[in-house]
Amino acid sequence: MAATQVGCEHYVRSCLLKAPCCGKFYVCRLCHDGEENHQMDRFKVREVKCAACNSIQESQQICKECEVKFGEYYCDICHLFDKDKKQYHCQPCGICRIGPREKYFHCTKCNLCLATDLKDNHKCVENVSRQNCPVCMEDIHTSRIGAHVLPCGHLLHRTCFEDMFRTGAYRCPLCMHSAFNMKEFWEERDKEIAQTPMPTEYQDTTVKIICNDCQARCTVSFHVLGMKCSSCGSYNTAQDGGLIVKAKQNRAYLYMT
Repeated sequence: MAATQVGCEHYVRSCLLKAPCCGKFYVCRLCHDGEENHQMDRFKVREVKCAACNSIQESQQICKECEVKFGEYYCDICHLFDKDKKQYHCQPCGICRIGPREKYFHCTKCNLCLATDLKDNHKCVENVSRQNCPVCMEDIHTSRIGAHVLPCGHLLHRTCFEDMFRTGAYRCPLCMHSAFNMKEFWEERDKEIAQTPMPTEYQDTTVKIICNDCQARCTVSFHVLGMKCSSCGSYNTAQDGGLIVKAKQNRAYLYMT
């Protein structure tokens, strides 16, 4: 018998899980965790209750009494029941991922499943998904929200990245590297600076900077709209020290005499 269209806001399934921690029945671990003051260990689930006939039985895909299919997809490791989303269980990740499997690969250094177009095309950060999202401080590795890989290799929840983008933030919260290709933005900044000359007393003023994108240290012209890295052209820079004011020739002569 096909899976019945029941479940919760998180999953479509026709059974309830018996929580190994408290013995209560919940549709899923997330429903349990939202109600209780402790968390359910999905891997320790041993029994389920059929939502159609209320039969309590060993965790399996099809009810032994009424033959209702508890979920189109079932993982006997994670005890995940759900409608078919091309899920697959990744052994190195230790959990189920939404596929299809052929569109993802497991990066052993990042210890995370990534889209195949990122293979040999991303910066590895060891065990990166085991860190919490630096925006919301919630777990990334087991989150049902997709992860967004920044150019620096750090991860954010996709929704957190979208929120960050909408607010105008453009840097990784962890390392301050630009979070996306800023070439067009830097070209606009060039135009703004060209159209906004500094007052005469600051036109020969320079400043030391550190570039957050290429880590170069250089001395550049000071401007209130931004200091451009002379190495990579980025305006994602930080001032390193005070302003360096060039002395006028006659003043320099007076100092020397």
